[in-house]
Amino acid sequence: MTDYRFLRVERHVDVLRVTIDRPRQRNALSTRVLAELRRAFTDAAADPALRAAVLTGAGDQSFAAGGDLKEFDGLRSAADAQALWTEASETLRAVREFPVPVIAALNGVALGGGAELAVACDFRVAAPQAGIGFVQGRMNICTGFGGGIDLVALVGGHRALSILIDAQTIDAGRALGIGLIDVVAAAGEPLGQCVERFLRPLRAQAPQVLRAFKTIALSDRLALSRRERERREREAMIATWVHPDHWRASERFVSRGEPAAGIAPPTGETA
Repeated sequence: MTDYRFLRVERHVDVLRVTIDRPRQRNALSTRVLAELRRAFTDAAADPALRAAVLTGAGDQSFAAGGDLKEFDGLRSAADAQALWTEASETLRAVREFPVPVIAALNGVALGGGAELAVACDFRVAAPQAGIGFVQGRMNICTGFGGGIDLVALVGGHRALSILIDAQTIDAGRALGIGLIDVVAAAGEPLGQCVERFLRPLRAQAPQVLRAFKTIALSDRLALSRRERERREREAMIATWVHPDHWRASERFVSRGEPAAGIAPPTGETA
């Protein structure tokens, strides 16, 4: 996984790790960075052994400082804006719809398009110095990568509207309090260590079960119909039910005489 110019993409056992590697540019999201991000997540989506993905930025200042203004300054027409929206939204879609949970490891501030990228992920784990800012209003534009929709889904329409209007960077502590961030590393705790701690319960689940859970949660994010949600959950349930991992786990519980998942062990009685 070395064929990238602006990313570091690594597979660590059962976790895909993607790092935006432009610290001098504060990990700004150029169109080439966006294209590489989309390719990294698209290429890894079919890996059946993955349990999670971790997305972060190089250095300790910026997760991603929004769009690359030097490049975007030349995009003046409506057609240019449409092309940029398509490029960026397809990238965030690849992150959002990745088949296992994606954790944004916020090593620093996530601003503008970087904030949109962060909320496209399933979870956000932050260093104490991190922050998240939907600052697009300062540039007299609105969210443009699909992240405004994710923000509303995450914190509700009323709070999202306030965040967008304020256009301020929200520090990690306050972001934790309003649900924008899931965990903040303790003082002195390396972010990587905090992320590893966050990954522990994910690693306790079988990969195919995590995919099933992600399918169920994603159905809500995509606002699918009840019938379509039930169809997806049914297919996921059947796939996990017939998997050998289910029967190995069932045999372990039965052999110990312990109930599994709230299901009573067999009593020997027949109907």
